[in-house]
Amino acid sequence: MDRAKGKLQYWRLYLLSAVLGIGGSFQYGLQVSVIASPAEHVRNFINHTWLWRNNTPVDESTNQLLWSFIVAVLSLGAWAGAIHSGSLPVKYGRKKALLINDVVAFVAALLMLFSRMAGSFEMILIARFLYGYNVGLGLSVHLMYLGESSPKQLRGFLTLTSSIFIGLGKLVGQILGIKEIMGTEEMWPYLLAVGGLPAILQFVTLLFFPEAPRYLYIDKGDTEGCQRALQWLWQEEDLKIELDDMKKERDSSQGEKAKTVKDVLTSRCVRWQLLTLAIPCAGVQFCGINALYFYAFDIFRESGVPEDQMHYFSMGIGGTELVTITLCSFLIDRAGRKKLMGFGYLLMGVTMCVLTAMLSIKDLYSWIPYMNIGLIFCIISIYGLGPSGVSMALPADLFLQAWRPSAYVISGTINWLGMFFVGMCFGYIVDGLGQFCFLIFVVYSVCSGAFMLCFVPETKGKTMVEITEDFSKLNYKIKDVDLDISTKL
Repeated sequence: MDRAKGKLQYWRLYLLSAVLGIGGSFQYGLQVSVIASPAEHVRNFINHTWLWRNNTPVDESTNQLLWSFIVAVLSLGAWAGAIHSGSLPVKYGRKKALLINDVVAFVAALLMLFSRMAGSFEMILIARFLYGYNVGLGLSVHLMYLGESSPKQLRGFLTLTSSIFIGLGKLVGQILGIKEIMGTEEMWPYLLAVGGLPAILQFVTLLFFPEAPRYLYIDKGDTEGCQRALQWLWQEEDLKIELDDMKKERDSSQGEKAKTVKDVLTSRCVRWQLLTLAIPCAGVQFCGINALYFYAFDIFRESGVPEDQMHYFSMGIGGTELVTITLCSFLIDRAGRKKLMGFGYLLMGVTMCVLTAMLSIKDLYSWIPYMNIGLIFCIISIYGLGPSGVSMALPADLFLQAWRPSAYVISGTINWLGMFFVGMCFGYIVDGLGQFCFLIFVVYSVCSGAFMLCFVPETKGKTMVEITEDFSKLNYKIKDVDLDISTKL
């Protein structure tokens, strides 16, 4: 009873996680999924615009190229946003960086809204790039802000809410895109402009919340401001333990400026943190989840699902991912990051091997396509319970304050360029390998799972300084020695 009451005292912190989520990672999920439904309408718009300008219809290859770039430019914009996540939050603070970011999303929504009226598909391209910038910057700062505002016993749960909002954004985008709501010829500009609404909501509500306490204490040296922020968010008077932890972290990096990307890439003291960030976390794009979504529709068709019902099955996959990520948020501070992600990757690899075998013999028995549908939902569930959620929560644990912004630049670069690469090359991989394309992702999943279980220390329930000490034993190959972090930094 006392434990439940103690957690309820953080209701303002939970509210902050919702405000950060709706304008941060929710936009990621929304922009990834919402573009699929109006594809035919946007391509028709490109054709009509081209015809009006040039008195000749656009050829099919040019139309396909423009549409592919409209889809893929989101990743390039997100990469640009991720790069700025290393400087804007340091210069202006986490809160102001998000407020600036909301303005970018609002401008993108206006461009989408008036693109048809202006007869300009270039406005759609620019808007998608701006949406991407909003997603790339917002996702990184969202995780920074929340991780720097949370007590250690809730840090895993709260940072994992970013994955919940990604899943929610995907599902909302799929629901809004059905023909009964906004997936029509008349409504597609409004559907693509809907990303402006969460930006407005975050801009208005975030004004009532304080800056991230760790940023105030460590970066700005504002002890009183940090204490007021913690008291308001946590509703606690005794903050000695948390302030002592921040003081240790600040003392360990006293006189140091925020680290650059080059520092993170070349410094031995964060080598294993960087490997952990890059391989199992930022590289989650290579676990095969996008391949699964691609193949799901073919498997549904083989099982006799009508074409006009396909969108509802897609919503079922999105709903499954959302439910399992939500379940992961309640497990992460009990089971720990290491087990959930490590065993999750291994199980994904094993299940994708089974799915590959079943796809190879799908014509032998009539029941195999239905088994394949079950395997798809099984992989989605494993992905939601482990890699999807933990890949968002774990990076917040890995780096001290001075290193964190540049680390998120590297994480965002790997994630978004990986998404762009998979999006541009996956079609060719499928054409060449067919169902055996899953074996490429099996290798990544098994290697990432083994890496997590064999090398990465558990971060559950530990302070930032304690986590850094654990990694320092790997970085300097020292065992059972109490390291002075300041000498390593």
